Amino acid sequence: MAIKLYKGDLPPGLDFGNAVAVDTETLGLVPRRDKLCLVQLSAGDGNAHLVQLDRTSYDAPNLKALFTNPAVTKIFHYARFDVAVIKYYLGVDTAPLYCTKIASKLTRTYTDRHGLKDLVKELLGIELNKQQQSSDWGAHMLSDPQKQYAAQDVLYLHELKSRLDNMLSREGREAVARACFDFIPTRAALDLSGWTEEDVFAH
Repeated sequence: MAIKLYKGDLPPGLDFGNAVAVDTETLGLVPRRDKLCLVQLSAGDGNAHLVQLDRTSYDAPNLKALFTNPAVTKIFHYARFDVAVIKYYLGVDTAPLYCTKIASKLTRTYTDRHGLKDLVKELLGIELNKQQQSSDWGAHMLSDPQKQYAAQDVLYLHELKSRLDNMLSREGREAVARACFDFIPTRAALDLSGWTEEDVFAH
């Protein structure tokens, strides 16, 4: 596995094929308060590309072009948060996309454990180390354990998508999954507009 770290933006010319795994690291879980610090990407080839953002201008045209490229599916785990953060700081709507957490909830109805660690352990037999989950992602220099943690959050998403796609097909839930994925940018916009907890569909 190779981990490459870039400052400010992706270099031009990187090819992620037709699907790229994406994750983000922030200073907390409130997008308008807690700044976007890092974006992790993988083409599913065992390598990770980390983009450390300067948290001032967020001038990252190559990242923005990737997130809006209609020919590249962006694979997330819990896309709702990442898409909202990307929208708020980079100013773009991410599409098309796929969320392994939603796919898990639509297929693994025998459990309430849909975190990435649980999913990777059950479907791939791999134990993830989550020790760096609450570390300072705003640090000027990221530690090697931070880089390893950030990378592992995107390295397995392609394989998870493949396993979950088979389960969605088996259960006849592909169409409802796609509808959920397509709704995520709207759900993220509602979060950013203040409707984080309120269910707008409730009576």
